[in-house]
Amino acid sequence: MFPDRVLSGMRPTGRMHIGHYHGALKNWIRLQEEYECLFFAADWHALTTHYNETESIAESVWEMFVDWLAAGIDPTRATLFIQSRVPEHAELSLLLGMITPVGWLERVPTYKDQQQKLADRDLSNFGFLGYPVMMSADILVYRANKVPVGEDQISHLEVTREMARRFNHIYGREPGFEEKAKAAIRKLGSKKAKRYEQLRTAFQEQGDAPALEAARELVDDAQNLSLGDRERLFGYLEGARRVILPEPQALLTETPRVPGLDGQKMSKSYGNAIMLREEPASVAQKIRTMQTDPARVRRTDPGNPERCPVWGLHQVYSSQDTRDWVWHGCTTAGIGCLECKQPVIDAIIKEQQPIRERAQRYLDDPTLVRNIVADGCERARKLAEETMRDVRESMGLRYD
Repeated sequence: MFPDRVLSGMRPTGRMHIGHYHGALKNWIRLQEEYECLFFAADWHALTTHYNETESIAESVWEMFVDWLAAGIDPTRATLFIQSRVPEHAELSLLLGMITPVGWLERVPTYKDQQQKLADRDLSNFGFLGYPVMMSADILVYRANKVPVGEDQISHLEVTREMARRFNHIYGREPGFEEKAKAAIRKLGSKKAKRYEQLRTAFQEQGDAPALEAARELVDDAQNLSLGDRERLFGYLEGARRVILPEPQALLTETPRVPGLDGQKMSKSYGNAIMLREEPASVAQKIRTMQTDPARVRRTDPGNPERCPVWGLHQVYSSQDTRDWVWHGCTTAGIGCLECKQPVIDAIIKEQQPIRERAQRYLDDPTLVRNIVADGCERARKLAEETMRDVRESMGLRYD
């Protein structure tokens, strides 16, 4: 079985806001303590919708990396890299595109949704249609088997799983596969070989999922198997094909909704964001001038927190005791809107202080970030090259 490996990335939009922090970065920081992680700047993906606005991509990439590092991403635990610096992404995207039915791409939920939301842009290009292919290549080129996603993104990952399944079905038909798989079974030793066969039969004849998992663990624990033999035995469990590209699993993550200053989803394009390294005075000013419940025209008018964007920030930043105080004070007109906002201001400033402090060393010496990312690109490319050697060989494209 392939080692546990997590992959995730973001389009380079420049500096991060607190929505990015609570929606993704905090989860990445947790995952880097548990798994081998790769996090990348998806600069090629930015071209699928903004191909004519490339002037700021490079600057946005470096600003984004500074925020990642300042937030707590540890380059000794996670690999940070730039998508376009690992050309194997493009090679695998091209090869996957050869076997991907157009219908799969047209039915991806975001395809028509984005066309409607971005109606002011010309999205009738191959890059936009083929976005799911490139996304799948990003994951599969590292044989990443865990991808952190929210529930609304599961359908995207299913496309990747389908592509891996289709690739293995077409190209995992290794000549003499069954004979090689049986030879690999004998290498397990008589006792484990018998157990493997029993578990394989239980899965194939009865659909016994625990038996499949037990067989995978048995193979994974075997010390004397080559990587090729492991892949054959994994493939032989489910049929008669070698597993070249493993199907990634979703790491479902809760992503709290961080409302913007106007109550909409926080976004720089909406002009409603609080940046991750915002100056304290600016944070205070933005929140103090936030829109509140329109029913509270006067200080003595009771309000409804559920109609107030500030209440959404309390859900992210305040303790239950503070939320109870806010709810009672707002609905009874016991507190004013400025009083309600102060705990949020204090909490955001407190959260951001260590982030701004960590960022300063990278701002003072930009070569630190460049070196971290250069090392990350080198590590990522080595992993990608290993995958592509197997992909080319399985497709008959090796000429050495």
